[in-house]
Amino acid sequence: ELLIDKFNITLVAQEAIDQLEMQANDHDISVIFSNESSTDFVMGDRDKIQQVFMNLISNSIKYGKSGGKTRVRFFDMDNNMMIEVADNGIGIDEDSLGRLFERFYRVDKNRSRDIGGTGLGLAIVKHIIEAHNQTINVRSTKDVGSTFSFILEKAK
Repeated sequence: ELLIDKFNITLVAQEAIDQLEMQANDHDISVIFSNESSTDFVMGDRDKIQQVFMNLISNSIKYGKSGGKTRVRFFDMDNNMMIEVADNGIGIDEDSLGRLFERFYRVDKNRSRDIGGTGLGLAIVKHIIEAHNQTINVRSTKDVGSTFSFILEKAK
């Protein structure tokens, strides 16, 4: 059950980034945040959207290249805000892209043992975004990186 309310998404993103700072340092990844939107306020379930940020940013750190970057960016789209988490990491091959959001699906069985995690992260992300009546999109190029994006309605 979602608790839809007006909240400051900049603060939520910043909290997630702060919580993942040690993980980012361990992987030598810098996390860069920029709000290129006209507002900080959106409608949504604050705690659930924080979970989405934790998942997406954590993944982008895990699968990033050492010395790489994770970018969290907000853009204006009329009455909506586009939220993007992008990295210049190892990317995802096309065969895996379609199955990425399935429960327990793992892109690379061998690697996932080193990295850990349940394989539930993106299934949860998809569930949360769809509960907000939106979709999560992913673009990825092997060895170039991945970009996850979703839309939330701006608060009036």
